[in-house]
Amino acid sequence: MQVEKSKPGAKEILSVAARLFAERGYSNVSIRDVCKEAGTTAPMIYNYFKDKKGLFHAAVSGKISLGQFIERLRGTAEVSRPRDGVASFVAAYLGSFPDEAFDPGLYLRETAKIDDKSAEKISRQLDQAYRIAISIVKRGVKAGEFREIDPEKAADCLVGMLNHIVFQKIHFSKSLDLEEVGDFITSFFLKAMEA
Repeated sequence: MQVEKSKPGAKEILSVAARLFAERGYSNVSIRDVCKEAGTTAPMIYNYFKDKKGLFHAAVSGKISLGQFIERLRGTAEVSRPRDGVASFVAAYLGSFPDEAFDPGLYLRETAKIDDKSAEKISRQLDQAYRIAISIVKRGVKAGEFREIDPEKAADCLVGMLNHIVFQKIHFSKSLDLEEVGDFITSFFLKAMEA
């Protein structure tokens, strides 16, 4: 008796598509590529996802979990002392940035530019992280723990340093001791903010 191999479902197709989009970028992956890797047919993909764009958006929505990241950062803003809030913010940012989920390769077009819809979504979510940093700085200034300073510029410096580390880790696979780097950034930032 011969056992018939079952056809892959939407979940399996999405898994293959997400991997291919991440490895090659949107413009360098065809429906035919996904079919070959997933062991399915184009009509099956069109049945589940309508077209390549639908497949791509389904793969992306399952990959990005910046919402959970933002929630962790929000918790740092509630720490009683702003100085401790900075340390918690830095630790949460570096320790939980969704680098496995946030794969810019998924979004690249042939122009090596993130498509507008994806860029807007990511930008809105990352702006929330920036606003959390601003709120921590404002509380520090108000409490007298930090010197009088433009909270937006100070938050921009803090988030900029953190994004540099995240960029090095994601794009260049740099092996970094995130705790050591986080301690340095925290110390550096707090020294600059001394009242």
